[in-house]
This record gives sequence, structure tokens and C-alpha cells, in this order.
Amino acid sequence: MGEVAVHLEDQLGAVGQRALEARQVGRAEAFLARPVQHDDVVELLREPVGELPGSVRRVVVDHEHRDAVLAERAHHPLEVLPLVVRGQADGRAHVRIIAVVATTLPRNADVADQLELLADLLEIEGEAAFRVLAYRRAATRVRETGGPVAQLALDGKAKELPGIGATIQDKIVQIVDKGEIEALSKRRKTIPPEVVEFLQIPGLGPKTVRKIWQELGVTTLADLKAAARAQRLRTLPGLGARLEENVLKAVGRKKKATGPQRTLLGRALPALLAVVEVLREHPAADRVSDAGSARRRKETVRDLDIIATANDPAALIDYFTKLTWVSEIAAKGPTKATVVSHEGFRFDLRVVPPDCYGNLLQHFTGSKDHNIALREDAVRRGLSISEYGVTEVESGEVFTAQSEEELYERLGYEYIPPELRENLGEIEAARKGELPKLVEPGQLHGDLHTHSHWSADGKNTLTEMVEAAKACGYTYYAITDHSHYLREGRMEQQSKEIDRLAKRVAPLKLLKGVEVNIKADGSLDVPDDVLAERDWVVASIHTAFDRDPTERILGVMENPHVDCIGHLTGRKLNRRGPMDMAVEKIVEKAVETGTFLEINSQPDRLDLSDVHARLAGEAGVKVVVSSDGHEVAALDYVDFGIAQARRAGLTPDQVANTRTWAQLKKLMK
Repeated sequence: MGEVAVHLEDQLGAVGQRALEARQVGRAEAFLARPVQHDDVVELLREPVGELPGSVRRVVVDHEHRDAVLAERAHHPLEVLPLVVRGQADGRAHVRIIAVVATTLPRNADVADQLELLADLLEIEGEAAFRVLAYRRAATRVRETGGPVAQLALDGKAKELPGIGATIQDKIVQIVDKGEIEALSKRRKTIPPEVVEFLQIPGLGPKTVRKIWQELGVTTLADLKAAARAQRLRTLPGLGARLEENVLKAVGRKKKATGPQRTLLGRALPALLAVVEVLREHPAADRVSDAGSARRRKETVRDLDIIATANDPAALIDYFTKLTWVSEIAAKGPTKATVVSHEGFRFDLRVVPPDCYGNLLQHFTGSKDHNIALREDAVRRGLSISEYGVTEVESGEVFTAQSEEELYERLGYEYIPPELRENLGEIEAARKGELPKLVEPGQLHGDLHTHSHWSADGKNTLTEMVEAAKACGYTYYAITDHSHYLREGRMEQQSKEIDRLAKRVAPLKLLKGVEVNIKADGSLDVPDDVLAERDWVVASIHTAFDRDPTERILGVMENPHVDCIGHLTGRKLNRRGPMDMAVEKIVEKAVETGTFLEINSQPDRLDLSDVHARLAGEAGVKVVVSSDGHEVAALDYVDFGIAQARRAGLTPDQVANTRTWAQLKKLMK
């Protein structure tokens, strides 16, 4: 039988009753996992349903009128028509007939990219800050959502996600239908593409970028560099020679991307660990572990590696490729598979022989530099290392390890934690038995940088944040809302609320803190007499990143009321580089003044970097690991901060808030 169309009810289940009427399919139907493409549309016989007696019920259009039907090609979007055969039409409600289905919906990462770009363009246009922030928050929510948000939008359910309303849901539908948000397409025509990249240069905010573009006609990075070199930027009000220097430095070191952007550890790791847990539950699995740079807890990652052993490798591989979050199967074999998730994460699963699981896990955890150093050291001792074993060259005997601990012991080292495997002295230290005993998750007594609804960017009430802190098992908790939101008596009002809460959540000690701004002139935006009344003061740079950040921070450290410097370099991973500052001088001043330095655990900050945290620890600075949480869920970010501290080789003693509050107070100024 030559089929023209099929009744889809059998495959998709019963649908609700609705009137039969001809209409256009403007977009993919919600019951479909994929968007409609109008491709080679076939038009069925178009006799009015009301004039036809009887019904064909569940049938397939047969071959009798095949030629006549196929001859009637449509030259317009597919119309929804009843199924008609031999003068009879299906009188029952039925799902809509579609011609061709596209292969995939846009991935969450692609949707988020468009929302973020739209936010950038709106910011350059001078749009209201709340609208820009709404798109940025929506982009974050899309990235953090497990299933395909495009499908939720088609179902009309994306607006149920926090931060995504009906307006943004409609824009996601536009991405499905047209490939791009209409507002984004409109702005692409008016704002040159490289102008958006100007925002990544320290000192260039949206208003400044708009002035440079519109008043100087600068539209490319090359033009911007030329304008700075010709000293044209200083002709604009408020811009000077220092900004031109920053532009020349930033554009000079900007390199063209050679591959996909690396993903924040804070986004990728939860997904990776969730997959590992799911695989462990499968009956074919024996041992499953994350590997690669994510296991070493690097701040950004690319592919997400998983190593496993199994009693039935093919069954585990097959299960892995059929998990519901899999958007694409890039490769599949009997012991290895690569899949891509709806969020755009690329997962590699290798099922390896049990007797060399330790060898392969160590090899695929890396780093490359660590592994090369291991092999070079082994050669000097008559050994040869591969991912499958350690060979004694003289005898040819091969040693395989079921665990990494066995492998490192055979090579003459104490076990090296994954976070330290970067060839930064860990191999020599492990041979001598001198590796530091690293700080562990769960050793923090308190969180010393958090926000609540008292800050405009806080997402949870103070009560909700405090209750979550109590659930974390902390013994103290600092509320450090932004100082500029605590003016006109609001700080006093907040203090009263903290006092009321303190009685309810005892013995959890609530600290009245504040995050104070370091202004462009180096002063603080809160008077010293007010700071003196706070239990804990974090000072941070949030603006004027190009205005002598080193000198501003050095000066602030002299203030007896400033306890800690927050997110020292001001970087935003994948978006904004660190401020140009002399970190060594700041570390020296921190030791001299007894000022703490923070590892800010926000996934897009992780600031101090591991390099700077190591420098601080070696100099004797006490480091604070804080969440900078603006919502309840963000309090868990301290795990990323602890991972950063471990990469820096920090011990519990070097992390200040592993102490009780009474112990910590003795270290304060």
C-alpha cells in the first residue's frame, strides 16, 4: 500500500475532544519533541467535513487516490485537514497531520546564548536595568534546567520555571519557529556584532560602549584599538588616557577562539555527578567514576569524562545512550560512547577492564602535564607507564591496578588527590610523603558572605536564607547584604530583623555583616562609625575596574573595620577577565594588616583563582571560603570554593572559617 499519511493517534495516545477545523500550523505542536519544517507538503482531499456521511475512523489513506492526492502539492504552509478517503472523513478528534519533523530542538545552551546576547544588546541600547537583568536570569535558568526548555516553551510550561515569564517563553518559541528571537534579529541589524565584545574590556560599560560606537563610529575591535592608539577615546567626556591604555592591553591580548567555550564547573559538575549516580544504579555497572578536568575540579571544563567497569559493558553503554536527557548520540561502540545532552554537555563514557580500572581512571583524570611527569620519573627508574599498566622494562612484567591508590603506591608515591594533579610540585611532595592534608567539604563552621532580600539582587528572604544555613549545620552565619541597599535607615531595620531571627535559630549565631563598596577614589561607601558596629565587613570592588585597583585595595586594608576583601580580581569567568592588579603586593599587605582574602565560590567567579589562593596560603594569609549566596540554593556553592582551595593545596588551618566563631575572632584585627 502506498501510504500518503498516517493517523498519529496510535503512536501518540488519545487526544482530547476538539472541533474539527482547518487551520495553519504556526509552530510545532506541544506533543511533539521536535519542531515542524514545512518541507514537501502534501495536501489531502479538501471536501468539507460537514457534508460527508460516515467516518473512516482509524485508517491509513490507501493507494486508491494516491496519484490524485500527490498531484495536489501545496504551495503554502501545511493546513490541518481531516483525513478523507472515498468520500468519508474521520469524524473523531485526531492529532494534527504534519509533513516533516526536524531532527532536534534547539539546545538549552543555544537558547541561553540568544537570551544573553539580547541582554548585551539591550544594555548597549540603554534599556532599563531590570529588563536586562531579567534576560540574564532567564539565560541562567535555561542553562540550569535539565530537560529541553524549548519543549517546555512549546508546551506552554516554560513560564512555570522561576525567572521565565510569558514574554520570555514566547521568545523561546520564536527560536524554535524562526531560529532566532525576533528582537535579537532586529537589534543585530542596528548594532555591529563586535560592539558587543567591547563590554568584555575592563572599564567599558554599556554607556561608554554606546558613546564610542555612536559618537566615534567605532564598530570593530580593530577600530577600537586604532582609536585608542590615536588618542581619540579621550575626546569623549569622562574618558581618559588610562582607559586608552586598558583598551590597548585588552585588545592586544584578545585571541580568536579556537574551539567551543569551556563550561563553568558549577554548571557541568552537578550534571556529571548526576549521570554517574544514574549509571551506578544500573545492574550491569560495577564501578563508575567521574574523570577528566571535572574530577580535578578545574574552574571550567569541556567534555565530561566517565570511567566504569561492568559485568555487561554493552548493556551499560546502551542504557547510557538511551537516557532521557540525551539529545544526540555522537559515537557508540561496545565499550565507549559519546552523547550530547539537551544542555549541550558532551559526555564520554568508557567501560574498561576491572583489573586496570585504577590505571585508566588515573590516566583519564590527568592532567596531561601530571601524567607526563609521572612517565618521565618512571623511565628514570626503569619503568614504562601506559593507561593499561606499568611495565618493568627489564623483565617485561606488567603491573595493573584496580585502584589509583594501588597504582601510586607501586610507583613510590603517596596517593595524590585529583585536585593537585597539575605538575606543580605534587609528585616530588608525594614521593617524600609531604603532601598537604587538604581541607575537606563539610569542615566549614560558617558562611561569611551571603545576601538576602535586603539586597535588590537577593532572591530569598532573610528568614529563608537563615533557615537554610541552619540546615547546612553551620554554627555561625554572616548576613552581608550590599551596603548601597541598606541606606536611609534600612541597615537599622535589617539589624532588628536579625535580632528577632537570632532567638529563633539559636544556637546558630547570626552575624550582622555588610558588603561595602570600594569606590573609585579608594574610599568606602559606609562611614567608619557604622562599620565599627558590624560583626563582619567584606569590602569589594564592583565598579571602576580600571581605576588603580591595587592602590584602592591596599588602602582599604588599612581600615581597622575591614575584615575581608571579596572576590579580589573581579573576574567573571567566560565573560570578563581579572582586573590588572599586583596580587603579590595585596597578599603582602593582607599579611601585614591581618586582612582575610576570600575564595568567592560563585561558579562564574571562583575568585581567588587557585594560583592566587596558593600564593596567599604560602604567604600566611588566612583565606575565607564563602558562597556569596544570593539565594538558598547558592549556599551549596561553597563546595566549589572548597574544591578551589584544594587545588591551591590549602589545609583546614589555612581556611579561616573552618574555625569556630570564638577561634576566628582571635584572628581578626
